[in-house]
Amino acid sequence: MNKIRTRFAPSPTGYMHIGNFRTALYGYLFAKKNSGDFILRIEDTDQKREVADALEKLISIINWAGFEYCEGVYFEDGKIIEKGNLGPYTQSKRLDIYKKYVEGLVKNKKAYYCFCTPERLEEMRQIQLSQKKAPIYDRHCFELSQDEIEKRINSGEKYVIRQKINTEGSTIFNDLIRGKVEIKNDLLDDQILLKSDGYPTYNFANVVDDHLMEISHVFRGEEYVSSTPKYIQLYENFGWQVPEVAHLPLLLNPDKSKLSKRQGDVAVEDYIKKGYLKEAIINFVVMLGWNPGKGETQEIFTLEELVEKFDLAHVHKAGAVFDIKKLDWINSQWIKKLSIEELYQKSLTFFEEKEFYKSWSMKPASSADRHETYSTQEKEDYLKKVLSIEQDRLQNLSEVGESNQFFFKDANFDKELLRWKDMNDEDLKKSLEKSLSVLENITDENWTRENLEKILMESAGEKRGELLWPLRATLTGEKKSPSPFECAWVLGKNESLRRITETLKKIHPME
Repeated sequence: MNKIRTRFAPSPTGYMHIGNFRTALYGYLFAKKNSGDFILRIEDTDQKREVADALEKLISIINWAGFEYCEGVYFEDGKIIEKGNLGPYTQSKRLDIYKKYVEGLVKNKKAYYCFCTPERLEEMRQIQLSQKKAPIYDRHCFELSQDEIEKRINSGEKYVIRQKINTEGSTIFNDLIRGKVEIKNDLLDDQILLKSDGYPTYNFANVVDDHLMEISHVFRGEEYVSSTPKYIQLYENFGWQVPEVAHLPLLLNPDKSKLSKRQGDVAVEDYIKKGYLKEAIINFVVMLGWNPGKGETQEIFTLEELVEKFDLAHVHKAGAVFDIKKLDWINSQWIKKLSIEELYQKSLTFFEEKEFYKSWSMKPASSADRHETYSTQEKEDYLKKVLSIEQDRLQNLSEVGESNQFFFKDANFDKELLRWKDMNDEDLKKSLEKSLSVLENITDENWTRENLEKILMESAGEKRGELLWPLRATLTGEKKSPSPFECAWVLGKNESLRRITETLKKIHPME
């Protein structure tokens, strides 16, 4: 095992959990940092929990994230295929391999057949709990003779194969994150290695597969620390080298409870659907347990930068709190880095889901061809203008247009919103008439944000509020919105003039 080889081994039982995504990310970064191999293996031993299309979705998320792997399971041209010299890379295709190795353990008295029924196991468990003991299998079947074992197997009786744990002393191992870990062996249970359906358990299959696939470093969650001695005993029983192991800190809710769907979204897909960018999700997830080091202030990283900077010495032991506000901030930074063309391409599907956008199809009333719909190019140009105004304020792409729906429908408001301080109707009328006159004299060619701001500011003089507040409120109908220059620029000359004219008709007294 001279070459560093890491693996990501998800189960196709549903969505990609943020925790699993972090495991994949850390394994990928460590392998790439050390010029090693990153492998995708599928652990589908729990057939009852397998979900249709889950495998394809898992692979698509890995590909979406850019975690390039050199061997394993791929989804190409609508088919699941495997590449590599150490496969199969799907556990359900390796049943004969597991059978061979578990039989070797039985032969060497390191594992044994167990015929206990669920009813007996539950009764045993309840007795142990009533005696305030940890529920551990009592080795009821360990002393069965070979004749009795064969008789019960031949009669069709169901059985599992259990690992015979060495319960003496302690197991000591070095965790790449936690350092020295010691666990007393009398706390360990004789875990099941092979289930009654012929499938291996995760605890057995991952040991066999990691060895045969020459995995040098294993990344997994903190919850597996207590199981590690069992894995080590299996390696020792086979006479295999134990890979290095790193147990990643727990992911926590803000209240410090374990991250769970009860308190919010936990699937990567959920955040993609909400408009979080790939770069932001990776950037955020890597910092759930890792930091760039003492004195480092950089918080925004590309995947390439993370490969260069990632160091297990900077992964901490304490649980990492999933702070959605931090994710929002990181995502907003990545949104700001996008070109308008990129932002438009990534935002279009979110616009198309919104009712105010769907109803925005007819040209405004000020247009001569108001009964026609906007062309594709007109829509694109308009949305790019909207996005150029919103870009610096967006936290995720699902927010596009939400705070500025007046760009897509008429502004509705109470007349009192138009007033700057103690303006009366006559003052308000004069203010809007002045805005109308100023805007009418700006040519289409000069209808830019810069010109609109310059000309309107000069016209306002020292009484900016008296001119700009009524104009902004007229164009938007909102207490808070982008500046009147930005709003007029997006709406265009005809629509801006129309909205001012319509508002003037509602103000009294009028001549």
